[in-house]
Amino acid sequence: MTEKLFALSLGVAGLIFATTAAIAAPQCAQRDTVLAQLAKTYGETRRGMGLASNNSVMEVFASTSSGSWTITVTMPNGVTCLVASGQGFEAVAEDLPASGEPA
Repeated sequence: MTEKLFALSLGVAGLIFATTAAIAAPQCAQRDTVLAQLAKTYGETRRGMGLASNNSVMEVFASTSSGSWTITVTMPNGVTCLVASGQGFEAVAEDLPASGEPA
């Protein structure tokens, strides 16, 4: 009985670790593939971008109709990875503070 319980415990622990690894695995593909999927599945288009110090490009994609958003990072080799995603996207256009004024 103890051996069966121990084996069952190991099996459950293995499933938990496998699930955690699958969730934590980065989701990456060629940029054109990722952008096509974001547009087709979620109706998202690019809303902003920036250049990181390691020459990768960070982009924000969003859909005004569904409110979904996705942040991607594209490496210099053309591979794009999903970094974060969520709901409730809202475009904000704020004026920058005058030079020398606190934000």
